[in-house]
Amino acid sequence: MIAVDTNILVYAHRAESSWHERAMTVLRGLAEGPNTWALPWPCVYEFLSIVSHPRIFDPPTALPDALQQVDAWLGSPSLVLLSEPGDFFPVLQDVLRSSRTDGPRVHDARIAALCHYHGVDTLYSADRDFSRFAGYLTTENPLLAIR
Repeated sequence: MIAVDTNILVYAHRAESSWHERAMTVLRGLAEGPNTWALPWPCVYEFLSIVSHPRIFDPPTALPDALQQVDAWLGSPSLVLLSEPGDFFPVLQDVLRSSRTDGPRVHDARIAALCHYHGVDTLYSADRDFSRFAGYLTTENPLLAIR
């Protein structure tokens, strides 16, 4: 199963991004394809926070439009949403300890641990910081693979 990180979602949503068309192609392929794909809930929350933030985008995406975008992704019949079950904390602890992660990178460790817990094979991301979690997760930048 493939999961999608926040940056791919943002690029697909924001038309002014130089990666917009490629990210749209990636997400369309996943959403309309036959294979199961995943969105970690933390990435959905982060997407909403980023695209609607007036210090990041001028103009920011209006919250109703950002929510509508999430609704569209949630409409994919092959989508699975990744959340933390009750027995998740030991997995997060293991990822944090083995990768020696603290501070702001805990957010990325949480996503890596969620993906690992749910059996995700690959996280699509343009963020190189996920390489520190190689023992738990394979990352791939799908934007570089599209021609």
